[in-house]
Amino acid sequence: MHHNTEGDKTVFVTGLALVLAIVILGMMFPEALGTIGGKAMSFLTGGFGWLYNASAFAFVIFCLGVGMSRFGNIKLGEGDPEFSTATWFAMLFSAGMGIGLVFWGVAEPLNHWLNPISTIEAGSVEAAEFAMRKSFLHWGLQPWAIYSVLGLPLAYLMYNRKEDGLISNLLLPFMGKEGPRSGWGKLINVLALFATAAGIATSLGMGAQQINSGLSFVFGIPDTGMVKIVMVSIITVLVILCTVTGMQKGIKYMSNLNLAIAAAILGLAFVFGPTAEIMNTFTSSVGNYMQNWLSDSLAIGNDPWYGSWTVFYMAWWIAWSPFCAPFIAKVSKGRTIREFVLGVLIAPSLGSFVWFAIFGTMSLNVGVEAAAQAIQSTSTALFVIMENYPMGGLISVLIIFVLFTFFITSANGATYVLGTLSSNGNPEPSTKMKIIWAVLQSALALVLMLGSANGLSLLQTISIVAAFPFVFVLILSMFSLMRFLHEDYPAEAKELPSAEQAG
Repeated sequence: MHHNTEGDKTVFVTGLALVLAIVILGMMFPEALGTIGGKAMSFLTGGFGWLYNASAFAFVIFCLGVGMSRFGNIKLGEGDPEFSTATWFAMLFSAGMGIGLVFWGVAEPLNHWLNPISTIEAGSVEAAEFAMRKSFLHWGLQPWAIYSVLGLPLAYLMYNRKEDGLISNLLLPFMGKEGPRSGWGKLINVLALFATAAGIATSLGMGAQQINSGLSFVFGIPDTGMVKIVMVSIITVLVILCTVTGMQKGIKYMSNLNLAIAAAILGLAFVFGPTAEIMNTFTSSVGNYMQNWLSDSLAIGNDPWYGSWTVFYMAWWIAWSPFCAPFIAKVSKGRTIREFVLGVLIAPSLGSFVWFAIFGTMSLNVGVEAAAQAIQSTSTALFVIMENYPMGGLISVLIIFVLFTFFITSANGATYVLGTLSSNGNPEPSTKMKIIWAVLQSALALVLMLGSANGLSLLQTISIVAAFPFVFVLILSMFSLMRFLHEDYPAEAKELPSAEQAG
């Protein structure tokens, strides 16, 4: 594997310049940029919503198909997996969802309950069922399939074909050997860098916003710019410490800590919340989800609800994929393709379902008035709802803590991915490069939070618009993976590893 470090500067410099340009424009002309971003966004969700929904649906079918096919026993790379199954799961979960789940666990079911599609009466039992089913849809199999459809071919490319882990290399079958180094290849890598930097800054911003809201709600610490700067600075120092110690120690330790705290939160919420009702909601929502999965996955109508929720989510997960997929590929070495599919698709989806069943039930249980009050501000919704329960204060404190640790893990995974993208696919980017990105992404998140009222949503919109071409990259990745597998394991040869050999 050779990494020519000459050509890599273009991707790094161009990607970084793009991000900075957008941020500066956003601070100087927030209204104008907001209008342009909004128009582009509604054009994409309106005109291509069907494409987002249909491709996310296809990705789920594809991943399950590959996992169950004769290729399922193929191992990604040699040797045993680097991480235990529990740690592996913790890393996937922390990087792939983490902050988002905490941010939306209460707010999303409440939003759907009080503002469902126009044919359902707001605040009704039917609306509550709709709220849970759609939350499951947005955080279930689809996002993980979107990550897998990029992550699995990347892992195969890096460990079985010994190529650089650049997203442009996934298009080798379509571009010829020189393709990934051509202008098109560079463009894809620049867009990946941009989508990752913008996406992670948005998430970190949301996380910091929510930590600050929580601190002021629970401890009365003021919600000011100064507090945010101090808080993000402390976190950045921790991220750098974690990054310097590497995957084996830093990220591994943080991810396990995340999972432990998240489990404690779920346990407390389950015991002190409406336990029987949580079990009922979980059971019936999983049933509703499975029964309506086909129609819900492809549902798209004239109701504006679809564009602002389902399509928006599918687009956001696709924008988030250039960050999650390389990270997932990195931590999945030594797993078989079947384990990859089960571990990346099924396990985290179940985790999301449990999270939403518990927090969704707790929020739908407080009544319409309290719910309406809670969703006035998304970043405090969770803390407002927890006030209605015994031990709610303790749960709130733990949530602030888990937001901190999730923030560190996400930022950590991102420094690694951004470092790799910036150094021509080098699987071990230099410490300097990782520190540069650790500081940059935190600075970006801060500037967006302090710069303008809707800086975060503006950057989110722009990263989704920039990630539109990734729909096609993801579709082509499926074909690339099949092409690689059929070339390496032709049907005639019957040389596939059997379960015994793989085990």
